[in-house]
Amino acid sequence: MKQKEKQEDFYVVGVGASAGGLEALQDYFKNIPDDTGAAYVVIQHLSPDYKSLMDELLSRCTGMPVKVVQDGMDVKKNHVYLIPPKKELKISNRRLHLSDQPHET
Repeated sequence: MKQKEKQEDFYVVGVGASAGGLEALQDYFKNIPDDTGAAYVVIQHLSPDYKSLMDELLSRCTGMPVKVVQDGMDVKKNHVYLIPPKKELKISNRRLHLSDQPHET
């Protein structure tokens, strides 16, 4: 008889960085364990005109899975989530929700 898996409580750590913050993010993820039991959400200022390689670059610095957020994605512990360009991010009920950034006029 299978029991429904109980949802564990865990921390979600928000990490903010400017466009030039790659080195600091790499240092951060090199120096934390891969099994902290927390989820990490990285919010970085990204150029809307260029493809970001942040997921590939950070994957080299940690054993945790590094994912670019897709709307409705579940938040899991010991994972790193990256906001995509031109998006705003909200977390609700253990899910990541994206919306378009307002256009500047």
